Amino acid sequence: VQLQASGGGLVQAGGSLRLSCETSEASSSYAMGWFRQAPGEEREFVAAIRWTDGSTSYSDPVKDRFTISRDKAKNTAYLQMNNLKPDDTAVYYCGAGWFGDSYYGFYQRKGRHFEYAYWGQGTQVTVSS
Repeated sequence: VQLQASGGGLVQAGGSLRLSCETSEASSSYAMGWFRQAPGEEREFVAAIRWTDGSTSYSDPVKDRFTISRDKAKNTAYLQMNNLKPDDTAVYYCGAGWFGDSYYGFYQRKGRHFEYAYWGQGTQVTVSS
């Protein structure tokens, strides 16, 4: 499986960006997620989506500002980021993995970066104040 991420950039606080992550394959037990890592910090969970039914999950800092979605026809997941803040500045990584057919499996694994078997290259998001 190969992941190709794109869409980062520089934006002023309050602005928006959309990240994309194209996957070379996907199926019903697949899940994709976005993580971010600021300099000197641990990789942090941002959002995840269950491929089969589009169920989503978000971390508290981005809930109500970010939206994760997927387009099955394009094998692509998106992260729409609105009302960006300087604290959102980080390298963003998309990850993917096979989390099983149950929602419980997705719920248990979604926030743990080591559960994701595949990673795209990072894309830098910089938010200026």
